Amino acid sequence: MEAFFAWINENRDKVPPKSETGKGFTYCLNQEKYLKVFLKDGMVPADNNAAEQAIRGFCIGKANWHMIDTINGAKASAVIYSIAETAKANNLKPYNYFEYLLTEIPKHQEDTSLDFMKELLPWSESLPKECLKTVVNK
Repeated sequence: MEAFFAWINENRDKVPPKSETGKGFTYCLNQEKYLKVFLKDGMVPADNNAAEQAIRGFCIGKANWHMIDTINGAKASAVIYSIAETAKANNLKPYNYFEYLLTEIPKHQEDTSLDFMKELLPWSESLPKECLKTVVNK
């Protein structure tokens, strides 16, 4: 990475700043600290392929969602998609997980505490086996 940024700095004056290459050089230099994050933390992926793959279905389907024509509808959709993608990321079956949530949450309508929600999170070890894509032996 250091050699790459050294090369950009060495060559940036050799191309017109408004050319596509010049714009690319400027972008790289402006984003240098962000482009190097994955070098400091091994948990940060070097690309965003996983994120793009996760939203692919959402992007493909958006043309069919003309009924989401309000701010509240968009917010509700964002919540639903966020839960579904988080379930997938935690190796859950989204349909089964939603079914479980919609069964369990109403049981706590009278609760004054939200502590019960910890057990409903997608990474909770107390989720029923039906929600899991694969059973992991511990």
